[in-house]
Amino acid sequence: MPKVGIIYNDVKPIACRAAIELEEKFTAVGWDVCLATGTGGMLGYSNPNSPVCHTPIEGLTPPGFDAEMQFAVVLGGDGTVLAAARQVAPCGIPMFTVNTGHMGFLTEAYMNQLPLAMEQLLTGEYEVEERVMLSVKVFRGESTLWEALCLNEMVLHREPLTSMCHFEIAVGHHAPVDIAADGVIVSTPTGSTAYSLSAGGPVITPGVPVLQLVPICPHSLASRALVFPDHEPVNIYPVNTYRLVMVVDGNGGCYVLPQDRVYLERSPYTARFIRLQRPEFFRILREKLGWGLPHIAKPTSVELP
Repeated sequence: MPKVGIIYNDVKPIACRAAIELEEKFTAVGWDVCLATGTGGMLGYSNPNSPVCHTPIEGLTPPGFDAEMQFAVVLGGDGTVLAAARQVAPCGIPMFTVNTGHMGFLTEAYMNQLPLAMEQLLTGEYEVEERVMLSVKVFRGESTLWEALCLNEMVLHREPLTSMCHFEIAVGHHAPVDIAADGVIVSTPTGSTAYSLSAGGPVITPGVPVLQLVPICPHSLASRALVFPDHEPVNIYPVNTYRLVMVVDGNGGCYVLPQDRVYLERSPYTARFIRLQRPEFFRILREKLGWGLPHIAKPTSVELP
């Protein structure tokens, strides 16, 4: 019996109704269905007085979800997709993402497209696109305080985000660099259209094997976004006398004290997205962010006298 998972945003009535309807439809055609909410993939914050909040990366997978599952249908916005990616990536489960939110940059279909999408899903008429993820860890000495999978970006900044911080950052085997800024972002190509884009970083197409480091409001004309190979790990040492806050995928994170070290590397797990048609990244950029839209009036060729 084939097995399917459904992960939904349980605070949105439309997602809850769609989850129940999908469960009934898959069950009617003989599929085993496992339901879970995206809440299980949300990242909690450590308490400043008790900073250890270590949940292993593999510990977020919902009950019943395993490598035998054909795929998981994700009902929600981008936040639910990011949470679901952390839940299913360790098992290699492909996600079919349905937008019930606003932007829906990471989603493949809308609610009104579900009937046709169901036909393609049941017959296997789709492609699977893999996206790079990061493993983010916070160390104090040799102890792991916190870890998480990251699809978009890791952000390290002061709380509140109103004053300059100092960071010593080592990329791969290269010499460490000093950065003075309000914070720093380490982003995947998927995350290049999220926070790092707003902070002045470049857009990177998903298939390029790179990461990027983007200072937030740097106090130097020389501190700009840096793109580097994704096989090189990153170590970040906060050079401050106060604690910082680390946020992963805009969802949750932990406090980072002066004696801590933030370590990032390309994860062996990937986020696997089901595509009903061949992925077209530039089309998504145009539809969601307005990139490359034609001008209303274009200059016409004029013959010179």
